[in-house]
Amino acid sequence: MADAQARDEVVRFTSDLIRIDTTNRGGGDCRERPAAEYVAELLAEAGAEPALLERTPGRTNVVARVEGTDPAADALLVHGHLDVVPAEAADWSVHPFSGEVRDGVVWGRGAVDMKNMDAMVLAVVRAWARHGVRPRRDLVLAFTADEESTAEDGSGFLADRHAALFEGCTEAIGESGAYTFHDGGGRRIYPVAAGERGTAWVRLTARGRAGHGSKVNRENAVTRLAAAITRIGEHRWPLRLTPTVRAALTELAALHGLDGGLDDVDGLLEKLGPAAKLVEATVRNSANPTMLDAGYKINVIPGEAVAYVDGRYLPGTEDEFRATLDELTGPEVDWEYEHREVALQAPVDSPTFARMRAAVEEFAPEGHVVPYCMSGGTDAKQFSRLGITGYGFAPLRLPEGFDYQALFHGVDERVPVDALHFGVRVLDRFLRTA
Repeated sequence: MADAQARDEVVRFTSDLIRIDTTNRGGGDCRERPAAEYVAELLAEAGAEPALLERTPGRTNVVARVEGTDPAADALLVHGHLDVVPAEAADWSVHPFSGEVRDGVVWGRGAVDMKNMDAMVLAVVRAWARHGVRPRRDLVLAFTADEESTAEDGSGFLADRHAALFEGCTEAIGESGAYTFHDGGGRRIYPVAAGERGTAWVRLTARGRAGHGSKVNRENAVTRLAAAITRIGEHRWPLRLTPTVRAALTELAALHGLDGGLDDVDGLLEKLGPAAKLVEATVRNSANPTMLDAGYKINVIPGEAVAYVDGRYLPGTEDEFRATLDELTGPEVDWEYEHREVALQAPVDSPTFARMRAAVEEFAPEGHVVPYCMSGGTDAKQFSRLGITGYGFAPLRLPEGFDYQALFHGVDERVPVDALHFGVRVLDRFLRTA
């Protein structure tokens, strides 16, 4: 049912949503309501009954249910966020909020993260309304606020305060999956996310003795902090293979004609070449120092120094992550979570994963669908509080040389029109039969 009108609409909706500036600078500095009202109007025109929900004025979420034909089937959640990260216009080839369509490409912040997926879902649902089509199972559509920060005004708020809207949902699809990855050897891989590392954003605090910068000071807070973040930054985390990552490595090895044994994972990653990028960040936990804050004058030794670390941990390894951080920070530096979210894992042998694979392969028969674990996180973390198993499935067929991952939060974010057309067809196929 992804007709010509749906293909036209997905381009227009993507462009329109990009033009609505929903920059999320963190700390509550964002206003998604104009985008939410735009989405709600399009859903209402398709016969849905969208609810606009806010925890904080202006931080608006949209939720609607599309009734399926099988009342005994579990419902499927389809979610996408409306906010985007900041963009500095001076760095871009086109204005990041122009939504310009040029040379078969839609430009602007959110083109891949993730107003394209929002637009695809809207185009599919509206096509169904025109043709009288219904999906097999109920679909709950959620367009969320605040994903690019803490999700407290978005999926976290929905899961905690509006759980009834997601009644019957057992599985979900969201961002970052089923896009074309060219491995440099002529193979086109379509990774579908079946897991996410947990989020552990950490604040480190070192305390010492304040004093004059010209004096000997063995209790310098800056020195203590620097030593701790150096240990963290240089730490080599041990291999920890989850079932999703094992499946990814096994399928990628077979695809490249390699021995699928996992006794030497680092050696296997070297042999996979560019395809190693799909898994190399998820065979271990990680902790990267990202921010420093200390002192107020060059000749004054401060009594306190602070740093922030972006930590990520694999399913089942949070206790190990905490114990390792205790060891690396040492007795002179304290640490605490600034923000924490769970790690996720989804089965790769489920009927839903098989249907995602089939939908991609119908329209990209040359493609190879493989599971993978996301190194970062999505709204699937918050929705998991409701017992919902999440997958990353936002299909795009991309040309060789188009670095999809680099455009997430990057300069000159853009998406090909043909990729949007492909995504509408694949989503239509999957959502009708899921």
